[in-house]
Amino acid sequence: MNWLLVVAGAMVGAPLRFLADRAVQSRHDSVFPWGTFAVNVAGSLILGTLTGAAVSGTASPHLQLLLGTGLCGALSTYSTFSYETLRLALDGARGLAAANVAGSVAAGLAAAFAGAAGAQALWG
Repeated sequence: MNWLLVVAGAMVGAPLRFLADRAVQSRHDSVFPWGTFAVNVAGSLILGTLTGAAVSGTASPHLQLLLGTGLCGALSTYSTFSYETLRLALDGARGLAAANVAGSVAAGLAAAFAGAAGAQALWG
């Protein structure tokens, strides 16, 4: 049963990542990977909110599997982030590569903390 929840979440998360990445990237005339940046920050926000809800006892283990493991696991992407950062560095855009690393980590952590704090304020 648990694996079905993960699969169901991933069935939504993977196409959502693709569509969101394309929508965001099409609006920016830049080599910076804004689409991947956006989906990773969104995934961090969702996961932070889910974590805050779980800590307060309002998110069941099934919801955690569906949204945390399934949806967020397929929505956010460390491998694409790594690849795009490496491509930036190899193409001579080392400043953008460094900005991608620093910005992604900082924004992802900020989004996760904001989501957890928001959930705690609502349900804590």
